[in-house]
Amino acid sequence: MVLMISSQQGTLDSPVETRFGRSPWYIRYDTETKQWEAFQNPGLNESGGAGIAAAQFAVNQKANVVISGNFGPNAAQVFQKANIGMYLFTGDVSSISQTIEKMQQGKLTEFSM
Repeated sequence: MVLMISSQQGTLDSPVETRFGRSPWYIRYDTETKQWEAFQNPGLNESGGAGIAAAQFAVNQKANVVISGNFGPNAAQVFQKANIGMYLFTGDVSSISQTIEKMQQGKLTEFSM
């Protein structure tokens, strides 16, 4: 499974970012191979439509699941149409690596519109 997680920086020790569309970085993590990559948000500086641009980027990266603190309605619609699961991290998660661990343990909440 490929996870795409909103991040404040580009490492697994980075703090998680609460806003998906305006996240400075995304961490793409493959749970099968344990390989990961960091990407700067290509839509970060868009005056409008940042959530849609970020969501399309995650779709293009073949994400199965996206994880953030919140999803705007436009990004959520893109993910719904692409059948990509959306999950929310909780306040007790402080890093990307902890978020991955919680996801694998089934301890994250699924986002619903």
